[in-house]
Amino acid sequence: MKNILASILVLLMLNSPGAFALPGSQVNVNTATATQLAETLVGVGVARAQAIVEYRQQHGDYASVTDLLGVRGIGDHVIETNRDKIAFED
Repeated sequence: MKNILASILVLLMLNSPGAFALPGSQVNVNTATATQLAETLVGVGVARAQAIVEYRQQHGDYASVTDLLGVRGIGDHVIETNRDKIAFED
C-alpha cells in the first residue's frame, strides 16, 4: 500500500510542476531555466517560463520585478502572487 501511495505521489508531482514547490523557495529569474521557473512560480507554466528566459536572452538581465512586465503573459497578478519567490541574485 505504501508503494502505491508513493507511486501516486510521484505521478502527481510529475504532472503538476510547481504544485509541490517548497514554501519560501525562490528562483533567480536571471539564471533559472524555464523548468526551474515553472516549478517555482505560481501561475507560470512552461510556455510563460520559456517566454521569461527568451526575453532575458534578448534584453539582458532583469533588474526589478517591473522588468518582468515586458514579458508577454506576465502581468501584475502574476508578479504580486510571486513577489516573494522572485530573486535577482543567488
